[in-house]
Amino acid sequence: MNKLSIFIIALLSVTLAFADGYKVGDKATDFSLKDVDGTMVSMSDYDNAKGYIVVFTCNQCPYSVRYEDRIIALDAKYKDLGFPVIAINPNDPERQPEDSYLLMQERAKKKGFTFPYLIDETQEYARAYGAARTPHVFVLQKESDDLIVKYIGAIDNNAKSDQLADEKYVEMAVDALLKGSDPEPDYTRALGCTIKWKE
Repeated sequence: MNKLSIFIIALLSVTLAFADGYKVGDKATDFSLKDVDGTMVSMSDYDNAKGYIVVFTCNQCPYSVRYEDRIIALDAKYKDLGFPVIAINPNDPERQPEDSYLLMQERAKKKGFTFPYLIDETQEYARAYGAARTPHVFVLQKESDDLIVKYIGAIDNNAKSDQLADEKYVEMAVDALLKGSDPEPDYTRALGCTIKWKE
């Protein structure tokens, strides 16, 4: 099998893996995943939340590392307004040893994460959501007993620097929801490393 055939098969596999991911307007499922402190965390634990900023991220991806301070800033800005950050590491540590649970604990402590940093050991939720990269953001809004996907994509339009970003998509989305409006845009292309799926 030549390299082109291998590439095409890999591309088709990735496409099929995300064919059933969420679209804007879909109902999202809650999860129960282990935090770096050993507790199990679900969105239902947040009684006063209006919604959530769910970020699929990891320890080692250069994009994720560059966005860590921005993710911390999002939590600081929106947690008390009802939109807390919940970070989820979807990577298989067998394929990416830097994303082991132990190193997640070390990373969260070193950076002073103010939000849960959960491990998706089975990758069930990354697949259900349709996460493809790290970081990949899903902004959800609570509507009665449902969790409705309102924005999917990148945090902003400059992966290199917060100062160079002139469109802060997640902030724009949450600000719109807090005002009772729908986000615009409600979808952008996530920028980051591909998720390391179990083989």
